[in-house]
Amino acid sequence: MALINPKKKEVQVKIVYYGPGRGGKTTNLEYINKKFKERIKGEMTTVKTYGDRTLFFDFLPVDIGKIKGYDIKVQFYTVPGQVKYNATRKLVLRGVDGIVFVADSLVVRRKMNILSLQNLNENLSSFNRRIFDVPIVLQYNKRDMEKEGIPLLSVETLENDLNKQLKAPSFVASALTGQNVVTTMKKAISLTVASLQKKLELGG
Repeated sequence: MALINPKKKEVQVKIVYYGPGRGGKTTNLEYINKKFKERIKGEMTTVKTYGDRTLFFDFLPVDIGKIKGYDIKVQFYTVPGQVKYNATRKLVLRGVDGIVFVADSLVVRRKMNILSLQNLNENLSSFNRRIFDVPIVLQYNKRDMEKEGIPLLSVETLENDLNKQLKAPSFVASALTGQNVVTTMKKAISLTVASLQKKLELGG
């Protein structure tokens, strides 16, 4: 859950980019980092390892104003996609406030998307959290690959596979070109902050 520091009057919000390996999670954050360089405090930390682009996380705080007199700071993380790094994925999910699920639009990645969403649900359950209770946005990435003649899943198929029960906001995107990367991020922040605002109000 969000870290509230009453002395500093600061709330630290954690948003995690989740999804199958090489689906575009790191590329999303790299694009955001480049676009909002002047608004980012601190460096983006990327740990790369053989066989996966990100072993631990990318760290990207963005100052987005105040709620009830508290400064809100957002930290973005990515998780490694490969199954063998599940312990790390679970660690990164600890205390998550909001999630962006980055699905890979390639036809050949259909099963990996479904398994990754199931894995997210299982890992949240290990912290006694329900996927339906965490603010989540779905991003259908790599739509630009259609121009290359690569077979892509239709949006209807992706919605049916991943969003039938969640009914979460979803966006077609290309992390490479930047299409809907910022829109996805802004929606994730607004949902997460709204959820947090409710909790702060309920907590007095």
